[in-house]
Amino acid sequence: MSIHGNVPSCSTTLSDQAMRIALIRQRFRFDGGGERIVSAMLDVLASQGRDVSLIARDWQSSSARMIPCNPGYWTRIQREARFASKAMEIAREQEFDLVQSHERIPGCQVYRAGDGVHRCWLQARSASYPVWKTRLLVGSRYHQYVLRTERAMFEHPHLKTVICNSRMVARQIRANFRIAPEKIRVIYNGVDTRKYSPRNRSAGAVQREQLGISSKVPLAIFVGSGWERKGLSTTLRALTEVDGMELLVVGRDKAQHAFEKLAASLGIRQRVHFAGVCSEMALLYAAADLFVLPTLYDPFPNACMEAFASGLPVITTAQCGAAELIQPGIQGNVVEAGNVSQLTAALRIVNSRDRCEQMGQAATQVVQNMTHENMQRELASLYQDLLPATPLQWKAAG
Repeated sequence: MSIHGNVPSCSTTLSDQAMRIALIRQRFRFDGGGERIVSAMLDVLASQGRDVSLIARDWQSSSARMIPCNPGYWTRIQREARFASKAMEIAREQEFDLVQSHERIPGCQVYRAGDGVHRCWLQARSASYPVWKTRLLVGSRYHQYVLRTERAMFEHPHLKTVICNSRMVARQIRANFRIAPEKIRVIYNGVDTRKYSPRNRSAGAVQREQLGISSKVPLAIFVGSGWERKGLSTTLRALTEVDGMELLVVGRDKAQHAFEKLAASLGIRQRVHFAGVCSEMALLYAAADLFVLPTLYDPFPNACMEAFASGLPVITTAQCGAAELIQPGIQGNVVEAGNVSQLTAALRIVNSRDRCEQMGQAATQVVQNMTHENMQRELASLYQDLLPATPLQWKAAG
């Protein structure tokens, strides 16, 4: 399954050289969920004896060979287009047997749709916009470029498999593009159920004390970056209607000061705690009573998986892939994005600590088998299907 479309059969005598695979990802952030998935895929491929390289602008650490790909740019379109062009040029020059991209790049053979479908994101983002603002958003040169590139990639003849992290994204891809259903595979992200666990509760109580949050008040936790998209404004407005509840905001956003001002204008600044980026996330989940993420659009955030595993009820929207694991009122609740009254009602579940704990126990059960090990097994099976002959098998076949 080479870039040029030539696939040696298992009966062909092949060299002992490991099959060469390239993974493409522009950038790395140590707190990025997508980067953790890339690392897991690199580990799986390496364990199968593949010769794996990572094509990226920059990457902090990797078990794979790193191939720098950092063309200059002035605009967002140039950033995406020049990286895509250069990455595929490198892949062609080095004659990789398979190219997997985590960016929208036409010509890749495997694509992981971690960002979902751009058209669906635009629809969700503009749902509350007036007509003029919607036209301005959708008509921008950048978004038109992404839409064209996305379609070209999904409908490219070289594309063999799309990895989706939720059934929601799989449905959206089938609905928006001419793509054979058998090319789409849903593989949920894994979560470390040993690290994220209700057993951390006692340590969470200590964490609360360090944060200056009373053990007597109900505490909701909001995790992520891109706070407007993830619904922090809606969360703050709903919080004003839930007496006594406090909110822990974890992550970073360049508009943090604006959100702090919004909380102050709503009269709840003292009840909102901005914790920044934290490496000890398990303790922060353990300090909370429930998880809230009323996102406009999210394929399946890792934070939801971590919250489930930590024994927290999860409140999110139908535009979030995690909603497909929630039975309303059992493991959490699903609300309409931007609907403050619905979110307020959902947050009020903490008025009953017993019910909140019951929902948290049910949430833990949802991800009991959704471990990193299971995700890696599913990925290993996928790659085995795509690359059915390992170098050793080829040697034996010859």
